[in-house]
Amino acid sequence: MAQVSTPKAQSARLSQDYRSTAATIIRRQGALIALILVLVISSISFNGFLTPYNVLDNVIVSNVPIGLIALGMTFVIITGGIDLSVGSTIALSSVMVALASPHGMWFAIAAAILTGLAVGLFNGFVITQMHVPPFVCTLATLLGVRGLALYFSNEHNVTVTSSDLLNFGNGSLFGIPTPVIVLVAAFAIGIIVLHYSRFARHLLAIGGNEEAARLLGIRVNATLLGAYMLSGALAGLAGMFIAIQTFTGSGNLANGYELSAIAATVVGGTLISGGEGSVFGTFVGVLLLGFILNILNFLSGAGITLSPFWQDVVRGAFLLVVILLQSRLTSKKAERI
Repeated sequence: MAQVSTPKAQSARLSQDYRSTAATIIRRQGALIALILVLVISSISFNGFLTPYNVLDNVIVSNVPIGLIALGMTFVIITGGIDLSVGSTIALSSVMVALASPHGMWFAIAAAILTGLAVGLFNGFVITQMHVPPFVCTLATLLGVRGLALYFSNEHNVTVTSSDLLNFGNGSLFGIPTPVIVLVAAFAIGIIVLHYSRFARHLLAIGGNEEAARLLGIRVNATLLGAYMLSGALAGLAGMFIAIQTFTGSGNLANGYELSAIAATVVGGTLISGGEGSVFGTFVGVLLLGFILNILNFLSGAGITLSPFWQDVVRGAFLLVVILLQSRLTSKKAERI
């Protein structure tokens, strides 16, 4: 005999479906919704908030290093791992760029990328071959690489001397700053890779269930090694841009950048537990965090004095709220299944 649904049961089922749909939208597009709200409210509240200078120079250009490491972090977190060493890698790379800059722009760029690749290769090797958990490995690397940066810089700022490199990093094309073009191009390539490459499918499979991925014949160790090398290379490139922005390489640069990258990645919809991620969401997360911190500058300009340390408070609170919300939405999804 067929079951007859009562109006009350149908209403309850529809309500549950609406809640499920809303939770999915918030989890996947919450960052975009929040970004739109921030832009609308701030443009009404502050004069000059959406001017090209503020958007391009004060927000996007200044957040290019964070954007690049957040892109690499996305591919790492998709596997269920983490890379806490990216901030220190930026510092070491900036020093290497400054030291290599007397030999020309291309030599300095190569030094930046190769430095990051070396750190990523080390992380990937220790994690895959020595079976050290990613958190422990990259935390140790964070400390060790920071020490190397201070050693090679002799605990001083090293000046970037290549005029070609400085002109490249501070130049523009059709009115768009070069760093913005590089960042957008990197994310565009990242979106293509995540959606259409076998490498990304393997990363997602590993993040979903590493043992099952091995049974499917996926080369787990090689794939993980590739993810950490990609993260390292992008951190090296970020180090080059921060050296150009500050005209120096220093072992004290980029403290705490790894937390900003993780926050932007997670708020963009990448699960901290792995198995699901969005490169476009990470880009939106970078913009959202950048605009929120930019609002603090506008508040200071409006006479509301805020210590620079409030930026760290905002980053920490931002990351905590996002992870709690993501955990709650994910647990509700699991309960429905």
